[in-house]
Amino acid sequence: MQGYLDHLTIERALSANTLASYRRDLARYVAGLASAGITDLADVGARDIAAHVAALRTGDADHPPLSASSAARAASAVRGLHKFLMLEGLASADPSREVKPPALPKRLPKALAVDQVDRLLSTVDSTGPLGLRDRALLEFLYATGARISEAVGTAVDDLELADGAVLLRGKGGRTRVVPIGTIARAALEAYFVRGRPALVAAGRGNPAVFLNARGGRLSRQSAWMILRRAATHADLPVDGAHGVSPHTLRHSYATHLLDGGADIRVVQELLGHASVTTTQVYTLVTVDHLREVYATSHPRAR
Repeated sequence: MQGYLDHLTIERALSANTLASYRRDLARYVAGLASAGITDLADVGARDIAAHVAALRTGDADHPPLSASSAARAASAVRGLHKFLMLEGLASADPSREVKPPALPKRLPKALAVDQVDRLLSTVDSTGPLGLRDRALLEFLYATGARISEAVGTAVDDLELADGAVLLRGKGGRTRVVPIGTIARAALEAYFVRGRPALVAAGRGNPAVFLNARGGRLSRQSAWMILRRAATHADLPVDGAHGVSPHTLRHSYATHLLDGGADIRVVQELLGHASVTTTQVYTLVTVDHLREVYATSHPRAR
């Protein structure tokens, strides 16, 4: 198992968060096999894997039931492990090939309407250093479509405000240059002039763009809380299936670009998706929007 995790780290350059999830998923899998008396992964059969996948959804005495997406991720970790064993000559076959992964429900990304984004961004109190940071962060997220991890990982040297661009470091070590719009640039400039120097003075000169009150790099959790607080003030939901989440501004960014006529290949590059298939889910969002407009606007639609 550790050999497989090392492979994911070195060969596939997965993020630390993804590796941590895989490690937890595989530790649960191996512990379940051991409790069933299986101590060698080469002895695992398709029936053992199928039983584990089923247990992911139903839960057991030590684990609550997983959602379909979490169960699919855990099953993917198991399948990857067994494929690795076979390719490395540590097992003669890959029993996971016979096991059907759990089906994922069709879930479209949640996107805010343009006026909701405007309301969200306008509610941030940007009078002090932390307020200027919060406004700059949220404007940055919506202007670039960056993941929260990419935003908090951005360094000052990655920004070219004069040219209106930023270098984002995404999943798998991939990088991309993304434009920054006028409003976000103004918010970042205000933060750099009137906000960030006070935060830098409280720390040791951290190179990150977005700093916490002690001058250190802002964490993903803190960035999420900033978004949650702004959503609450804007009267937007923060809990439940339609609540504002860390990916909401990214989803909104992609959806609004496509609604505005952007080519899907361009949006793919801007989002940093390795495959256009991942980006195509946003086209379903815009088609739903078109259907809604048609149903409410065309005299013979109903």
